[in-house]
This record gives sequence, structure tokens and C-alpha cells, in this order.
Amino acid sequence: MSAPTAAVTMYTTDWCGYCMRLKKVMQREGIDFAEVNIEADEGAADLVMKANGGNRTVPTLVFADGSALTNPSIDQVKAQLAQLPGA
Repeated sequence: MSAPTAAVTMYTTDWCGYCMRLKKVMQREGIDFAEVNIEADEGAADLVMKANGGNRTVPTLVFADGSALTNPSIDQVKAQLAQLPGA
């Protein structure tokens, strides 16, 4: 798995309604993100499980500093991005 260039990577599935909604809101807000489908990338599924106590909960967002949020609101995403170096 190559290192993403976006400040945040969103781990999703094709069938997740919460993922679809958050993607649309982030796009509308102009937030650049990389997307990884955990059903197509077993390594990504493992990463999501580590971030969520063994659960494959999506959307899970992992930020450039290594911090993670699970099923966050857009306000939580913006607050986390504002704390990143160079923000």
C-alpha cells in the first residue's frame, strides 16, 4: 500500500451509507482525501480493525499525523485537519 498524498485517507466500503454521505460533504467542503475500499485491500481492513478495537467500522479516517476518527461529523474532520502541521 503506497503512502497517500492527501492529508486524510478515508477507509470505506461500497455499501456504506455513512461513507457515501461523508464523502459528499467533504467534497462539497473542498476537503481533499484519498479513499481506500477495505473490501478490496486486506491490509487496509487490518488497519481499520486496529484503529477500531478489532471492528471493521467505516468510515474510518486516518490523518497525516497518524490520528484516526471513526464515523466523524464534518466539524470533527475540519477540527482534526486544523491541528495538522502546516494547516
